[in-house]
Amino acid sequence: MKCPPASPHEPERLVALSKYGLGRNRPLPSLDAVVRIAARMFDVPVAAVNMIGNDHVFFAAAIGIDMAAVDTSRDASFCAHAILQSEVMIVPDASLDLRFHDNPLVTGSTHVRFYAGVPILSADGLPLGALCIIDPAPNYQFSTDDAERLRELARMATDRLELRRIEIASEVDPIDGTEPEAISPTAMIRFDQYGRIIGWNASAATLYRYDLDDWRWLTVRTLAPERDRDALHSLIAQAVEKGTVDGITMPSHVHGLRSDGTEFLLGFSLFCWYENGTLTFNAHLQDLTPLSDERESLRRFTNEDVLTGAASRASFYRETEHTLTEGRSATVVMFDVDGLKDINDALGHAGGDRVLVEIVQRLKDVVRDEGTIARMGADEFAVLIPDQSDIDRARRLAESAAAAIAMPLAIDGVDVRVTACAGVAAAPAHGLEALEVIGAADLAVHKAKQSGSGKTFAFSPALRTEALARRSYHIELQRAVSDSEFVLFYQPQVDLVTGALIGAEALIRWRHPQRGLLSPAAFLPSLERGPLASTVGSWVLDEACAQAAFWRRNGQPDFRMGVNVFGVQFRDHRFASDVLAVLDRHGLPPDALELEITETIALDDDTVLSAIARLRARGVGVAFDDFGTGYASLSLLKTYPITRIKIDRSFVLGMTSSDKDAAVVRAILDMARGFKLQTIGEGIETLEQLDTLRHLGCMEGQGYLFGVPLPAREFADRFISAPQWPSAACA
Repeated sequence: MKCPPASPHEPERLVALSKYGLGRNRPLPSLDAVVRIAARMFDVPVAAVNMIGNDHVFFAAAIGIDMAAVDTSRDASFCAHAILQSEVMIVPDASLDLRFHDNPLVTGSTHVRFYAGVPILSADGLPLGALCIIDPAPNYQFSTDDAERLRELARMATDRLELRRIEIASEVDPIDGTEPEAISPTAMIRFDQYGRIIGWNASAATLYRYDLDDWRWLTVRTLAPERDRDALHSLIAQAVEKGTVDGITMPSHVHGLRSDGTEFLLGFSLFCWYENGTLTFNAHLQDLTPLSDERESLRRFTNEDVLTGAASRASFYRETEHTLTEGRSATVVMFDVDGLKDINDALGHAGGDRVLVEIVQRLKDVVRDEGTIARMGADEFAVLIPDQSDIDRARRLAESAAAAIAMPLAIDGVDVRVTACAGVAAAPAHGLEALEVIGAADLAVHKAKQSGSGKTFAFSPALRTEALARRSYHIELQRAVSDSEFVLFYQPQVDLVTGALIGAEALIRWRHPQRGLLSPAAFLPSLERGPLASTVGSWVLDEACAQAAFWRRNGQPDFRMGVNVFGVQFRDHRFASDVLAVLDRHGLPPDALELEITETIALDDDTVLSAIARLRARGVGVAFDDFGTGYASLSLLKTYPITRIKIDRSFVLGMTSSDKDAAVVRAILDMARGFKLQTIGEGIETLEQLDTLRHLGCMEGQGYLFGVPLPAREFADRFISAPQWPSAACA
């Protein structure tokens, strides 16, 4: 668990916080409406306004959480991290986040998975705390629009906190009714204990559509419709009796009445203080009509996927939870549909939408009235079958549904097809809670996808063990990046005619603190598929270029460095510019670098070709790695501006004993000559292989015959005459 650092202005921040008169046993009731709205708006069970003290956190308002049972230490607080950021802090799945995966709020009974929090600032811009929403289920769908809605609610909370500060300050020095209220964008009305208005600002006059001086003949009652006047009178009477509004429950629904007779939903915070021995009230008002309209739209669509009419993801979770809490058995089937991207590309999103609608209809035809059908994501669907725990029957239903989905569909006269993998899980055998059973079905469909297109798989406990291992491995990879556990080894590349060193291929290794030095086979597949690939790829490029620059300055002026590139790096449109910037930073000419890509990466999309073309135009070398093992080598030779073909080691190792492997090597070399490309043989281990490649016209090679991959210092000791080693180059 990473503890949050203190704010750079911590002393000033704590002084500002003290001016609000809040504490563990002094919440702010006016913020209750804010957290209620947040919980409803984002369909989460927990929302809170947390204030960050010196070593602890206290709730100014909260819903859906037992405040007495929560770890309120600052070190465990997510919000203590959030106040250090200027934007909304979003944690899609805390169990996979290096900062929080072992946090007691994640591992304990609170079971936090999703968190989003936005700082709440004082009038001077100092972070006091955060408005946050929390869910025990992960959420990767929190959008930029959602973040803006959360910021709007935080601004509402900030306004109400500021009124609290004004109230506290007024107990010592009553505020002047002219400034800053007169110029505030917040509507404010001051009135006495009899409901007589004694002043308002321009924002309040505008809100009620009166002239600025009209307050002189108005009362609080005249600003409310008839049906709400008794409630307001009762509220004022309670405050007069108690001498404070603290602890008084505010009406949940109040309306304002404008001068033209129109009504609007009114949000308000009420404060009072004694001024010259008389109780004076200050109301902070807001027109909630736009927010109410938005909430109504959210309520309308929260239970239903707008496009297909299927249940929404949140509704499916609630329905599953409701079924299981009643003690009933249930089966959950998850479907993952393949092929939608190709349809969107070929027929546009309108065509893809028609396919999604048809998928739901076909699921309904198979499931009939037995269960609930939901759209869980862009191409993911689920079926809940209550009172059913027979896995074999559920598997048959899943297979029937997958077969129905796979039937051709005519769109604009074109037959299109998609396929679906299915995963099946049942309660109570595979879990007693909705999150657990749905998660089990999700693991099963993931296993089905690994088995092949259109497959169905039933959950087994081993899948959960594998998932925990993957999660642990992902966390370890995050640690490896943050703690600089990755290192580069270098394997020499030589001229097969002269035996001279011409360069090296940079190869990544992992110095694991417990398992020792790991080869790429142990971690590269997980790294390539995860979110850290781009970060690690950028580090490899920079480190390898720094090393090449050092060796070129110390005995190898023509040294060439080969660097493997992850496919995800090409998805960043800045990739070509970043490569050129690295070369410039280390003073390397473009031809000192050779990027190695596989045919799989080359087939990805046009962004790869565009980046490679730009880099080749500047002189950077590009090599096809493992050539001959992919699916489109010949066509790619015509399209991609590459400089070199690397003959895969499997052909090199077999060419002296297999006529077929030898024929492949000859064919590759003939093609390379035809395309005027250089070649390099990989995996050379014997003199016979060396002689054969040289005889066939391959001029460069690498392999154990020349040297195994070595750390930079050992590589230099063996292959390069270097007078000295700066610490940065051999770290």
